[in-house]
Amino acid sequence: MKPVLSWQIPPEIKGLFLAGLLLMPLNSDAVNNSMHRNKEYVILLHGMARTKFSMGKLESRLAGQGYQVVNDGYPSTRKPVEKIASKYLGPMVSKCKAAGAKKIHIVTHSLGGIVTRQYLQDHTLPKGSRIVMISPPNQGSELADALRHLWLYKWLNGPAGQALGTEPESLPNSLKPLDAEIGIITGNRSFNPLFSWLIPGEDDGKVSVERAKLAEMTDFLVVSSSHTFIMRHPDVLDQVVCFLENGKFAR
Repeated sequence: MKPVLSWQIPPEIKGLFLAGLLLMPLNSDAVNNSMHRNKEYVILLHGMARTKFSMGKLESRLAGQGYQVVNDGYPSTRKPVEKIASKYLGPMVSKCKAAGAKKIHIVTHSLGGIVTRQYLQDHTLPKGSRIVMISPPNQGSELADALRHLWLYKWLNGPAGQALGTEPESLPNSLKPLDAEIGIITGNRSFNPLFSWLIPGEDDGKVSVERAKLAEMTDFLVVSSSHTFIMRHPDVLDQVVCFLENGKFAR
């Protein structure tokens, strides 16, 4: 019968090994993101006649980067912009503050940008917070000018749709400038020739490139995408993260 050999690691060697593990640098993206961004919240605001599910890819991408994401829906076709801002966006911001958010970023699609501008007329976000607007009708839309008196348009888009004209007294054109870091992304690809015929210059099928701009914007970017799907475009997902991290888009 062969003798059984036993060998034990000396306690001092075990101690050195464990100490080495504790001192080993942590390069995991997940750990770094969790440590760096666990107090940074991002509110997502979908566009008109859409739901929170339209922002699902953005939600997944931002959560994967370590941000705490609030993606609550709102009745975009049933309430005026002022009510949406106070009754829906306001509580989202309060939820983030109650959770201890140090920064509260906002990423919007289409009408969500106007809701955000309306809310920030009388409110502020914590220092260091940033805003990304995707295809916002910041100076109104010629489609609203042409269609808002039609019964079907009124039925589909509700009171908010009536407010998005291009005249100087329209809601988007009467809001005061924001004191914030704002990045705007818009598209220049349309699948609706009739709508594009109504819109001067380059457009995404709903909003012209020029009318997406704000005088106070920090950065501006045009991608080859249509209004309907731009918030899911791979380049847009990358650029949203880039702006939230750096305050500018990648070139």
